[in-house]
Amino acid sequence: MLLLIFGPPVITAALVARRPHWVYPAALFGARNWLRLSGVRVRVRGLENLDPRRAYVFIANHRSFLDTATLFYHLRRRIGLLAKKELLKVPILGYGMGFVNILAIDRTNRESALRTTKAATDRLRAGISFGVFAEGTRARPGELLPFKKGGFYMAVEAGVPVVPVAMKRTDELMGKGTGVARPGSIEMVVLPPIETAGLTAQDVKPLTERTRAVIAEELSAGG
Repeated sequence: MLLLIFGPPVITAALVARRPHWVYPAALFGARNWLRLSGVRVRVRGLENLDPRRAYVFIANHRSFLDTATLFYHLRRRIGLLAKKELLKVPILGYGMGFVNILAIDRTNRESALRTTKAATDRLRAGISFGVFAEGTRARPGELLPFKKGGFYMAVEAGVPVVPVAMKRTDELMGKGTGVARPGSIEMVVLPPIETAGLTAQDVKPLTERTRAVIAEELSAGG
């Protein structure tokens, strides 16, 4: 409902005024209030690990639709996101994604995926951080799927740190296969950045494994 009510007028105003940057604050408003209206309380730990002057690739686990709004709003910095191409088909959302640096990636088409990853890497070099749900899709409650390497290649090529982010208990409130969020508390843990300076494409696999292991350890710790 928030998307339906606020999306069209905000996007139209931004187009008419030629101010595409107007859409980003509206997207933040939508993310924050969707969580609030769903009765979801978010606790964030680890923001002190971040340097506000640096760009990062935030690598998060993904078990719920709640993850996206939480990462987008509660990092307290402007970020872009890599998203599944299927979101382009969602009315209003699909059209508005480009206004807020949400890039749709088609993992079934290697050339298209490489173009999207390159575009995101160029924006990283320009100082725009990106959030990536490295599993590529939502996992079942309690699961942590293998991580795909696209976000890690981006970080290495742009020379920016990878930041592991553990999303906790989002699957309990709105897990895969559930269309309605239940009220409750979730936690987003921003873990210390992993530097990529001096790394090459040969280092992407161990970087991916290290990041996944750090997130898995934090998830298993509860909280």
